[in-house]
Formats: sequence, structure tokens, C-alpha cells
Amino acid sequence: MIQVQGLLVDNESRCVHYHGEKDIISLQCYECKKYYACYQCHNAIETHLFSPYPLTLAEDRPILCGACMRTITFQEYQKQIACPYCSAPFNPGCKQHYSYYFK
Repeated sequence: MIQVQGLLVDNESRCVHYHGEKDIISLQCYECKKYYACYQCHNAIETHLFSPYPLTLAEDRPILCGACMRTITFQEYQKQIACPYCSAPFNPGCKQHYSYYFK
């Protein structure tokens, strides 16, 4: 099972920075390949800055649903308002942060 990294991470991958009911998405750093609750947690813990995923890598699964712990591609995520596996709702505000996680 994938372990979500971060500061004060709960069992659905919410952290000290993002802890609303729908804040259940974790993202994988392209450089270290670890899943973090958010880029701020990553940057506070690691010795390198969070490295965004190239959008052209459709086969990679850098997004993790904290409710069911299944991974999805960016293309799957951008079309969804909830997890395609467990139907847990995603925070729509997260899409405003694409530039931190994807290039």
C-alpha cells in the first residue's frame, strides 16, 4: 500500500495545510516518486523542491485518492469531480493548483 507523506497527515491524506472534507488528493513528486499530501508538505520535508509531472506522460499515475488509495492519471483526474473508483468527491479548488503539480 502507498504511504502518503506530509505533516499531520490523516488516514485520507489531509494535511496541516489542506484539511477540508474534500481534500483527499495526494500527488507524486516527479523527482523522488513519493506521494505527498501537498507540495508544501513535500518542500518542508525533502531536500529538493516538489517537481511537477509533465502532462505528456499519460501512462503515469501521479494522483492518489486518499479515500480508496487508488492512483489515477492526470487525464482521468482532470475530467472528474470525484474518484472514478470509489466516488469520493474531490475538492474543486484543487484544480487551481495545477501549476504546482503539473507542467
